Amino acid sequence: MDVPLWVWGITVAAIIGMLVFDFYGHVRTPHAPTLKESGTWSAIYVGIALVFGLIVLWVWGPTYGGEYFAGWVTEKSLSVDNLFVFVLIMASFAVPRQLQQKVLLFGIAFALVLRTIFIFLGAAAIENFSWIFYLFGGFLLYTAYAQAKGGGHDEEEEFKENSVLRLTRKVVPTTEEYHSDRLTAKISGKRHITPLAIALIAIGSADILFAVDSIPAIFGLTQETYLVFTANAFALLGLRQLFFLLDGLLDKLVYLAYGLSVILGFIGIKLVIHALHENTLPFINGGEHVTAVPEIPTWLSLLVILVTLLVTTVLSLRKNKRDEAQRRATHPGAGDPGADSTGRHIGAPGVPDAPSTDAPPTPRDVPVTEQGPRDQR
Repeated sequence: MDVPLWVWGITVAAIIGMLVFDFYGHVRTPHAPTLKESGTWSAIYVGIALVFGLIVLWVWGPTYGGEYFAGWVTEKSLSVDNLFVFVLIMASFAVPRQLQQKVLLFGIAFALVLRTIFIFLGAAAIENFSWIFYLFGGFLLYTAYAQAKGGGHDEEEEFKENSVLRLTRKVVPTTEEYHSDRLTAKISGKRHITPLAIALIAIGSADILFAVDSIPAIFGLTQETYLVFTANAFALLGLRQLFFLLDGLLDKLVYLAYGLSVILGFIGIKLVIHALHENTLPFINGGEHVTAVPEIPTWLSLLVILVTLLVTTVLSLRKNKRDEAQRRATHPGAGDPGADSTGRHIGAPGVPDAPSTDAPPTPRDVPVTEQGPRDQR
């Protein structure tokens, strides 16, 4: 695949332009996006990614077009799984709703820079060491096993601070309250970082782990650096809007982890087969290529990925429907706004009303200056 330098330049400039537009158009003024805003812009970014794929299909042909779409769908799916961790981070640091956009956008920009570095390092390794495919394939097979064994994310799961965050808290003075959307604040003449900066560091450090999974996965679908880069970039763009669009619905995708496990395992097998075809290791088949097993074509990879995601989504929705029906059967009043948690109607004749208690405000309702991280270890 021959990609001129000027095409690279235009592509990178367009991606940076979309990030800048996102910042000045949506994030610079703190606000909590509506469902309509999130849905509209999510659709726009998905549309841009699809149009770009059609351009690849038209200019470079169906093989590279299929590789791009397979890579983009895989990276988008892995990004949705990453949103679970983002939700945990936002809850752990009690990030106010109107400030979450800034944390997400900065985190996405950092992830894009980080993945670009990993992509070029991976491309250089593949160029010089064909055995790297064995390493990538084995890692993805292990990741698939761990993903399936873990069973995904629990809605009561809590974010555990990593060594990067602990070191940051130890070295850099931090405040206990938010200061609007500022990352630093001057207190008693000394500069401190705010919980917003800590949350940003948490997302940035999590992105490192995400990249370790996603980069080998997409190299299993295409070895074209341009396609790997653009599939990652277009999967990350719009992730901020997708976070708000799916917020509260992520826990309903109960089988997503298993679906991703199947996809990662499939790509891992594909990488191992490709490594056998490119084999130069002397202790495997005497250093000769192993071609007994045919390589998996791109169209089959795309079909497996799409079918797996479709089945995963359908089964998740069915399970949620069954669980909801079971809850209603157990508590007949569940879902009735005029009933309490036991199904008893409040204010009904002969039934005393339960004492009213004011629920504590959620992080979305508390003023920004009064918010502090839930965990200040």
